[in-house]
Amino acid sequence: MRFGDDADECGAVKLQFDAGRGTTMRLSQLKVGPEQLDAVFFTHMHNDHTEGFADLVQLRWSFNGTGPKIDVVCSADSVSPTGVTISCSKFTAHIADAFIQSGEVAQRHSELKERTAGGPAELINTITFQPTDEPQVVWSKGGVKVSAIRSAHIAGHASYRVDTPAGSVVIGGDAGNDAPAPPRSSSASEQVEKLAQGADIIVHSVIHPVMAPDKGSGMFPYAYLRQTSVPDLAAMAKRAGVKHLMLTHMIPPIGGEQYPFKLPGGLLTEGDYTKAAQDGGFTGNIIVGADLTSLRLPAK
Repeated sequence: MRFGDDADECGAVKLQFDAGRGTTMRLSQLKVGPEQLDAVFFTHMHNDHTEGFADLVQLRWSFNGTGPKIDVVCSADSVSPTGVTISCSKFTAHIADAFIQSGEVAQRHSELKERTAGGPAELINTITFQPTDEPQVVWSKGGVKVSAIRSAHIAGHASYRVDTPAGSVVIGGDAGNDAPAPPRSSSASEQVEKLAQGADIIVHSVIHPVMAPDKGSGMFPYAYLRQTSVPDLAAMAKRAGVKHLMLTHMIPPIGGEQYPFKLPGGLLTEGDYTKAAQDGGFTGNIIVGADLTSLRLPAK
């Protein structure tokens, strides 16, 4: 996400939410280098949301080895119900370990002494917070304010809201309902609904109802139930008074299967996702997101 005006091509503040595979390549297509990012925010520590981060910070260190540091904002250490500690701070502290052990960091440092000797981790400023059921400001710069709230998926999951003079965007991540299974009124997160009140845009991962285990997909019930279904997200967006709903990280992807699970009814189209959102009662602008999909809010 970026904020600014026509004079700076909306580039006064540049924020990255999660960093899955291909993040650096997608940024380059937008002509945004890793060194231009002000901060990276993580919703949770699952590899499909984090595995592009090593590439991003290694590239930033290689060409901007003296800094400045990049802010990384994420939940404080959190313990799962099974006793597993989820740690974003350890993730960032050890992000370059493979590059150190392979000798690459030392080799590149020997070529250019200005690069920090300890590699990319030394150029990361990790900012952690304890997510709660109420929004809290976790980062700000100029007229841009980022708030976070606890949301269910795995331990430490958080959702974010960015408020700017031009408008507001909520990034739900993989948030779902606190109740892990029916009976429940919705699969959507009540915390995200609170965070999204009056927002302009919600960007949120979704799962299509065709993936329900009883539809023949073979998907693990726990995996299906901890995602937000398209109709439930749409209904929540309507209640929150949101103008634009952007579906992302879709399960299954448009035109493909969600390996190793099945789609007995055939591959889904963009229209299938749009209809599912309409079935949820949302009457605003529905955007079925693909890589580099963009939406610009006009200045108020």
